[in-house]
Amino acid sequence: MQIETGQGKITLRTLVSVWTISAIISLPGLAVSPILGSLTKIFPDATKLEIEMLSSIPSLLIIPFILLSGYLSVGYNKVRMLIIGLIIFLISGSLCIFATSIGELIILSTILGAGAGMIIPLSTGFIAEFFVGKYRTAQLGISSAIANLTLVIATLVTGWLAGVNWHLPFVVYLLPVFALIMARFLEKPAISPEKQAQINDAKMANTVVKPGRNYNFGALAGTMLLYLVAGYVAVIVILNLSFIVPDSTTSGILTSLLFLAIMAPGLGMNRLRKFYGRFAVAYSLAMIAAGLLIIVLLPHTIPIGAAVLLVGFGYGFIQPLVYDKATQTSTPKGTIVTLAWVMAINYLTIVIAPFIVTLLNEIFATKNDSMAPFLICSILAIIAAAWAAIRSRHFVFSIEQ
Repeated sequence: MQIETGQGKITLRTLVSVWTISAIISLPGLAVSPILGSLTKIFPDATKLEIEMLSSIPSLLIIPFILLSGYLSVGYNKVRMLIIGLIIFLISGSLCIFATSIGELIILSTILGAGAGMIIPLSTGFIAEFFVGKYRTAQLGISSAIANLTLVIATLVTGWLAGVNWHLPFVVYLLPVFALIMARFLEKPAISPEKQAQINDAKMANTVVKPGRNYNFGALAGTMLLYLVAGYVAVIVILNLSFIVPDSTTSGILTSLLFLAIMAPGLGMNRLRKFYGRFAVAYSLAMIAAGLLIIVLLPHTIPIGAAVLLVGFGYGFIQPLVYDKATQTSTPKGTIVTLAWVMAINYLTIVIAPFIVTLLNEIFATKNDSMAPFLICSILAIIAAAWAAIRSRHFVFSIEQ
């Protein structure tokens, strides 16, 4: 079966190979999450610093390796880089299953973060290389949907496995074996230099890069800022749900609903772009703001359920849109570099979000108010939505029909 790419066709197994990469980019740190609350019992001698290191250092290491992978992709074989990253991820993840101390887990999780960082920008990079135009937009949406669906399923599975034995959640780190098996199908079909030149010219026509330049740093910075704002709001919901919904089961269900809502827009990106029209980004940010306000005004389970669906759906549209925008801020050769910067912002947001919450609580004296983060983020989202509406013709907020 042949799949249309906008610049020719690829086989279905090549597309499935790309999808298997998307399925593992949300895995780093996932196996640790369900046992974080029990680490002091599992490792009685573990210090608070060691526990914090286990939860934060892998994410910190992912960021520089995402950027390193992006820049190496310009001159090195991307499939070979992917295989190296997958092997590092697979070996370190497998050894976590047999770890006997928190020190071993920290070291192995750190190495896993390095492997994951090498893989993450390639998950969208191969899509940008194989697809153009509406076909690329659709596949970036599907990639985002696969990543979030995997996250939902893996979270449920690891939570259940943690109840059996604390080693078992690390079994999810074996999933890269499928991507490793499929990696050999990722090579692009051979095409003539003339045909490649035509493809590159067509891709350049779809960018905002000025002649003689490799990147449009202003457009890239604006795209990253949009992702930072939208991502921060989504992370805040995830971090603070348990404070307003004390029941862990209900909180877990609401978090799963959030990720399912994030997944949904990715399955129909092109149709949503046409439906929303010119103010698509403004509408998405307004949905996020509305969801946050519902949480503040109606802090009960059912309204909160509706609220997380709104927040998730709004963010779920922005995420693949940002990836698509990033591919338009560089020449074809530098696409993975710009994608790496954008995806690094996502992980940076995860790392710094708790510190920003603490800082804002200190500034506004709302340390004991569990609703304060939601209220502050709703105001931020309202401002962002208004700005997106005013600047709807600007590259960062514009939508091609």
